[in-house]
Amino acid sequence: MTLEQLRIFVAVAEREHLTQAAAVLALTPSAVSAALRALEERYDTPLFDRVGRRIELNDAGRLFLAEARATLAAARNAELALAELAGLQRGTVALHASQTIASYWLPPLLLAFHRQYPQIELSLTIGNTSSVAQAVRDGTADLGLVEDGVDAPELTATVVAHDQLVAVVAPSHPWADGRVVDAAALLAADWILREPGSGTRSAFETQLAALGIAPAQLRVALALPSNEAVRSAAMAGAYATVVSELVMAPHLQAGLLCKVNLDLPPRPFSLLLHRQRPPSRAALALAQALGGA
Repeated sequence: MTLEQLRIFVAVAEREHLTQAAAVLALTPSAVSAALRALEERYDTPLFDRVGRRIELNDAGRLFLAEARATLAAARNAELALAELAGLQRGTVALHASQTIASYWLPPLLLAFHRQYPQIELSLTIGNTSSVAQAVRDGTADLGLVEDGVDAPELTATVVAHDQLVAVVAPSHPWADGRVVDAAALLAADWILREPGSGTRSAFETQLAALGIAPAQLRVALALPSNEAVRSAAMAGAYATVVSELVMAPHLQAGLLCKVNLDLPPRPFSLLLHRQRPPSRAALALAQALGGA
């Protein structure tokens, strides 16, 4: 068994799609398929079920996935330990961040860090709050950045910035006139929101609970997996949504969307680290640059 086979297996298992995994790995689909077949044949253990033209991770594959991730993380840590001997002149940092942070808050900070440490390789993976926290748990991410906090005793969460959520509607929506929106109006409206597990949705649902509204009571027409999709859908006119003001600022200034008269508290951006997995010197330097250490 090779580390390359493990890397290929994890990429396919996470996507359950050969072509998508091949694109991420910069390999051909046939090379990815051959590596998986060699792994399964070597140990006489199928790891995927072939369903028509699709593949699905089976029970053995799910058990092996945790071990494969742990092995890759250990190999990466060993490589980092050697790179650390050269101080901060070399090294890599795997950073996972939720969408709003990765797209709107983080880029200038990463550029400033790169200017200071040009030999440190930074990799950024975008997910939602749940997937970012899981990556830090698994060791596939050195650092995580999420909106709001996470309930994970094995992780530390340090607030590094704050963000303002806003409710917005299209100019044709009744709420665009600046009327005060109360709990009854929230329940009567149709909504488009981010998917469950996103920091934006979690923060909004916390505010709903403070108003005595259970999230399940809200009339959610669509749950979409990106800020841009939510924003575009809200511009269609009939729906309200809640997103970061960072995301909406250009559209609010252009008059394409209108801010709703609904008071929403600021939410924190938090840096996640694993309590029992000391960060490398490169990761610690990045954490410090982001204000989290």
